[in-house]
Amino acid sequence: MELTWNEVLAATNAKVYSGKLRGNDAIPKITTDTRKIETGDLFIALRGENFDGAEFAADALQKGASAVLVGAPLSKSVEKALKNAKGAVLTVSDTLAAYQAIAHAWRMKFGVPVVAITGSNGKTTTKDLTAAVLSARGTVCRTAANYNNEVGLPLTLLGMTGGDVAAVVEIGMRGLGQIAALAPVAAPSIGIVTNVCEVHMELLGSIENIAKAKAELVQAIPAGGTVILNADDARVVAMRSLAADGVRVLTYGIGADADVRAEALRLTSDGSQFMVTWNNERHDYSIPLAGRHNVSNALAALAAGFVLGYTPQEMQTGLRRLAVTKMRYEVHEVGTWTFINDAYNASPSSMAAALETTANLYKGRKIAVLGDMLELGDASRGVHEKAGRDACKANAYKIVCIGTEMKYAYDAALASGFTGALYIAGSSENAMRDAADFILANASDGDLLLLKGSRGMALERIVPLIAAEGRDA
Repeated sequence: MELTWNEVLAATNAKVYSGKLRGNDAIPKITTDTRKIETGDLFIALRGENFDGAEFAADALQKGASAVLVGAPLSKSVEKALKNAKGAVLTVSDTLAAYQAIAHAWRMKFGVPVVAITGSNGKTTTKDLTAAVLSARGTVCRTAANYNNEVGLPLTLLGMTGGDVAAVVEIGMRGLGQIAALAPVAAPSIGIVTNVCEVHMELLGSIENIAKAKAELVQAIPAGGTVILNADDARVVAMRSLAADGVRVLTYGIGADADVRAEALRLTSDGSQFMVTWNNERHDYSIPLAGRHNVSNALAALAAGFVLGYTPQEMQTGLRRLAVTKMRYEVHEVGTWTFINDAYNASPSSMAAALETTANLYKGRKIAVLGDMLELGDASRGVHEKAGRDACKANAYKIVCIGTEMKYAYDAALASGFTGALYIAGSSENAMRDAADFILANASDGDLLLLKGSRGMALERIVPLIAAEGRDA
């Protein structure tokens, strides 16, 4: 199954600016990266604030692309570069919209379920868990890393193949209307909303607006589809009323009365075991992920499996194949120390969950290395102060606060009477070096170190600095 040039032209309303195409020929690959061009490919020249992919269009043709798709009007420099290039030049008014339209056309060739996931926290882990559950019946196309934006989503969809039994995609947002615009590209039959919390506050202004933005996925699911909502989050479960007529609504939860409910949780550092009640039946499940929050993520994945008619046995088989995105509460050893690398991203709720989980599962000495939680707007001071207090409540032996906003966490820890805290301004390499030096000077055999901060802080840089000491700690 492949897209033809005629199908691309129909999906995008592109005009043939120059050159010729054999309309019924299949396109080997569609790419936005000239480094990945192979003979016969289509290169789509995306535009950004500081770049125009059209500047590389001639290079793409020279590398063997059959055609390039560029934004009109062409600049004089691009027009000149393309004048003598071999291959076809297609023009559209908006290359990003065209890219999304092509991805949608490709997705619609497959009659398999597409599960779309959004939420302030847990999207990536829930995506990994859902893909694992559904993998019991075959291969599943899923979002790589966190490619959940206007470029990453079409990239994921274009990776669908005829052998896939399902696709699982993340849909992120940075403002109102973005999920509403992106969801139709994926045309999901199942939508999952994990939670709503203070993420992107500086862009959306209020928790109410964040909830409104996430609810756009609920509104995008058509009649005959299913919406899966976290019953433990009041703002999420309230989205039930926004589902269209003919859309099935399922809830999942731990503390709340839900359609898919977890009980009898047994949480260890090696993973979680729990009993799930669904449709008057109870079955045991296990996942190699620690923490109550990951049980919640697993419930969302299991709910998707139930919707699609998977048996409990199939889903447990799928969960045994779980491949989790790195730096999501990833546990590994450095010398005789235990590192928990949870530095993929951070929000107020995920910061609290990481500290709580670590406190509950590990009884020895703990060093909390905390980086800024970004994009919180006016809420930043309050939530960082809470992080400092939570670190104290987690019985941390030492607390290292790194960044700008983490100064509030540091001050809150001092105000709580904690004397083992260090504040390091910024996130430079020198800052990471200072953090590593402090850890090396204070950690002892058997200590546990938790790294938690937003992606922009890149706290994982601390690990090789410690490992490089060659210490059999």
